[in-house]
Amino acid sequence: MSGTRLLTSILAAVTLASCASGTASGPPATAASATIQPGAIVWRDLATEDVAASRRFYGQLLGWEFEESERMGRPYVLAKLGGDYVAGMMQITDQTPDRPDSQWLSYMSVADVDVAVAQVELAGGKVIVGPVTIERTGRVAVVADPQQAPIGLVRLTAGDPSSPDVPLAGRFFWSEYLAGDAGKALAFYRGLAGYTDEVTEERAGITYHVLRTGRPRAGLFAIPAAVTTVKPNWLPYVMVADPTAMAARAEQLGGTVLLRPNPNARAGTLAIVADSTGAAVALQKWPIN
Repeated sequence: MSGTRLLTSILAAVTLASCASGTASGPPATAASATIQPGAIVWRDLATEDVAASRRFYGQLLGWEFEESERMGRPYVLAKLGGDYVAGMMQITDQTPDRPDSQWLSYMSVADVDVAVAQVELAGGKVIVGPVTIERTGRVAVVADPQQAPIGLVRLTAGDPSSPDVPLAGRFFWSEYLAGDAGKALAFYRGLAGYTDEVTEERAGITYHVLRTGRPRAGLFAIPAAVTTVKPNWLPYVMVADPTAMAARAEQLGGTVLLRPNPNARAGTLAIVADSTGAAVALQKWPIN
């Protein structure tokens, strides 16, 4: 399935910011700051070929519960945990002869969506949808960056949700950009989000950058040359207590383990899986020790 068709399906439910609106028409804010936090990843949506299968997978793996909703005239499912809204899900409806690709889409806070979209185009990226204003939510666009990785851009009307000091189990808490060209990706996202970066680790030929806007926001590293099946993408991280057990559970639920916990990958505290419809997600223990 082409990236354009996939992201057009994503846009049909591009209402991520309702999670911070606090209105009856959308999920309430968990805790919204009065100001925006440029560079923060503030929401994630799953575009899936099978919403029912995705609900079963994440419900049984992470304990998520689900709430039926509607966005822009189409069904939209909100995932909840402990009373907090943690993600959205929508069905990929554009059928193609080949099997559709399910995918998580992350949304980045920016000061001005229209300015950010113009920066994306100027740098060689593509605008997939928008910018569009969603009532009681904010201004939103979906783009493919210069390395064709999809990313949502948003300016929330109510301000960005604040992040807890300590990650909470079963919730997203980190993102990593897997780059085809790390240098070009760093230059692009410095300009787009105002990131500064620092190298925190160099191992086995991989240099790991932490992207910051005041506080750490995301990681970035280059996809190893030997890995030819992975395209540039934003990989979302969920905090779990036992990544080994969770990876095994993901397999039992019809998922695929892409990276098993091992001593050479953060001392065995990380697993990466594809869910039962093929969307990749990282399962990370915290603290990393």
